[in-house]
Amino acid sequence: MKYLWSYSIPLVAALGISQKGYAMYAVVVFSFVLIPLLEILLPQNTENLDKNEADKKSGEKIYDIMLFLNIPIVYGILVWALCLTTQENLQTYEIIGLTLSVGIVFGSNAINVAHELGHRDAWVERMLGKLLLIPTFYTHFYLEHNHGHHLDVGTPADPSTAKYNQSLFAFWLQSITGTYSKAWRIQSKLNKLENRSTLSLKNDMVWFTLIHFVYGTTVFAFFGENGLILSLFAALTGILLLETINYIEHYGLRRNLRPSGRYDRVAEIHSWNSNHALGRIVLYELTRHSDHHFKSNKHYQLLNCNETSPQLPFGYPASMVIAFVPPLWFHLMNKRIPKEMVPIAEN
Repeated sequence: MKYLWSYSIPLVAALGISQKGYAMYAVVVFSFVLIPLLEILLPQNTENLDKNEADKKSGEKIYDIMLFLNIPIVYGILVWALCLTTQENLQTYEIIGLTLSVGIVFGSNAINVAHELGHRDAWVERMLGKLLLIPTFYTHFYLEHNHGHHLDVGTPADPSTAKYNQSLFAFWLQSITGTYSKAWRIQSKLNKLENRSTLSLKNDMVWFTLIHFVYGTTVFAFFGENGLILSLFAALTGILLLETINYIEHYGLRRNLRPSGRYDRVAEIHSWNSNHALGRIVLYELTRHSDHHFKSNKHYQLLNCNETSPQLPFGYPASMVIAFVPPLWFHLMNKRIPKEMVPIAEN
């Protein structure tokens, strides 16, 4: 039941929203102050499941149900926040706190869970993942992540791999624009392979665009301009949290180009791992990222720690905070990058 901690962020967000005032910033403090401090104090956990434990956990539906419950949680908090924008006379600082609260829930319990469901074999689970991406205006993430990132990670072709000495803010621009344009290129390639037109009913990118338009106009129709502005900035907050996680997951790690013109195969050394227990649980084991790239459809409760993977000095929440200070980030991380991956000019 340790994964009940994954609901802690929406719970704290809901408590803060209910109290209004400065309490609306409670989830900001909880996510980026309290959790990082607890991760420093709590011991790391490097234990892996044995075969019997893995077989047992792989068949227990409770782990899937815990993912599905995020759908009513995310949409419930979103609708509640939108209602407050029309029914309450909130101060500017409260609106900002409310927007950040919804955005952080989007990052942790919408996009992150959508990522897990997007790798599932069952069509229904993948659709539920897309449903969680709708309020973030980032449904193209599903297409590019599965058909682009997992193939090109650690290469110049992957906009979601941060370069050596690249700041978080430069990476945001690279990843957000690059992911979207690459999703369209992937869709175009899929259209050609299956000999279908751009306006085909099987064109995901067209559907994603239409769904976002319908979602945005619906929010505007029911909650007005303030509701639409909140939904847009909450989505942006969730997107930036996702891209900050992308930044720390592969920062400076690259696959070498072989004489044959092919890159090295994706291995455990191409992702940063963290065994800080609290961040692992809150983010559904996302921090065991190397094992995820080794077998992308492996369910979160089964992911293993790879000792040969490069290890972050802190958990994901603390690392995200540190990434906002590029000189400090470079100081802590550059020396941990395997020497053979450091650009020649830096050696």
